[in-house]
Amino acid sequence: MATNDGFEPAWWIPGPHGQTLWGKFVRRRSTAAIRRERIETPDGDFLDLHHVDAPAGRPRLVFLHGLEGTVRSHYAIGLFEEARIRGWGATLMVFRGCGAEPNRRPRFYHSGETGDLSCALDHVLKTWPASPCVLAGVSLGGNVLLKWLGERGSDLPPRVCGAAAVSVPFDLERGARHLERGFARVYNRYFVRSLRSKARVKLARYPGLFDSAALERARSIYEFDDAVTAPVHGFADAHDYYMKSSALGWIDTIRLPTLLLSAQDDPFLPAEVLREVERRAAANRWLSVEFTAHGGHVGFVAAPSRGRARYYAEWRTCEFLASTVD
Repeated sequence: MATNDGFEPAWWIPGPHGQTLWGKFVRRRSTAAIRRERIETPDGDFLDLHHVDAPAGRPRLVFLHGLEGTVRSHYAIGLFEEARIRGWGATLMVFRGCGAEPNRRPRFYHSGETGDLSCALDHVLKTWPASPCVLAGVSLGGNVLLKWLGERGSDLPPRVCGAAAVSVPFDLERGARHLERGFARVYNRYFVRSLRSKARVKLARYPGLFDSAALERARSIYEFDDAVTAPVHGFADAHDYYMKSSALGWIDTIRLPTLLLSAQDDPFLPAEVLREVERRAAANRWLSVEFTAHGGHVGFVAAPSRGRARYYAEWRTCEFLASTVD
C-alpha cells in the first residue's frame, strides 16, 4: 500500500491500541479560544458550531468529528490548535445529539447523513465571504465528508479548495464486524454504551420510534445500527444502511483535491479495506492516498524528540490543505 515515511511513531507508545488511546487519556488540551454558535436547520432542528476566529480573508477550516465525538475530542482540539498556529479560522460542526443537549427531532446523526454538512457549510461561507474554505473529517466524520464530496462531484462552492479525511472506516459493515473481535471489542462496548444511553432518552421523548427490546439486546455497533440507526433513518436494516452510506461507494466521483490519511494498523478496520481503497483511488487523480504502516485509529503520535509528542494527523491534514488554498 501507499505509505508516507514522514510519520515516525513515538517509541514509547507501542502498537495500534497505544496510539489510539493516547490522545483520549494523556494528550494535553489546547488553550485556543473557542466560541459556540447555534444555527437552525431547515427541518426545525439545530446544529452547534464551534469557532476559532481569525482575521477577515484568512482560510477557514470546517471539520467533522467522529462517532460520539464532541468539541472536547482530542483531535478536535488538535485541529483547532493547528489552525490557530497557521492564522486560520476553524469551525467544528457538532453532529445532532453530540452537543450539550439532545437535538429536537426524532432523527440522530449517522455515517451517511450529509444534509447537515451542507447546511453548516452554507452558513460558514455566508458568514466569512472573503475566506477560502478547506474541509476535514475524522473517522465517522471523514466518511460523511467523503460521501458528501462524492455526491456533489464538481458541483462545489467555488471557495472550497480542498479536503482531508483521517482514519475513515470506508466500508462500514466490515468495520463494524471488525470491532467485534479481539481487543477491538473494548471500543465496541464503549460506543454501544454511549449510543444506547442517548437512544433511551430519544425513545422516551418519541415512544415507538424503534423497538426498545431490540435496543436492549444490542451488544455491538452492528446490532445497534440494525435496531436503531436503520429504522429511525429509513433504511431496511444495518446492511442496507452500510451499503448506501459507506464512503467506499462514493470516492470514485470526488472532484476536489482530497487527502486520505489512514494507518494500516488501524484497529477499527481490516487492512484489506485500505487495499481496496488504494486500488479505487488510483483511478481518481483528485485523491492523494497516504496509508502509514503505523498510527492506530486517529492516533499518529510522533516523537520529534525524547519524551515530546507531536500529533502528525492534524499537522499533515493542515499541511495538505494549505497546498490547496490559492
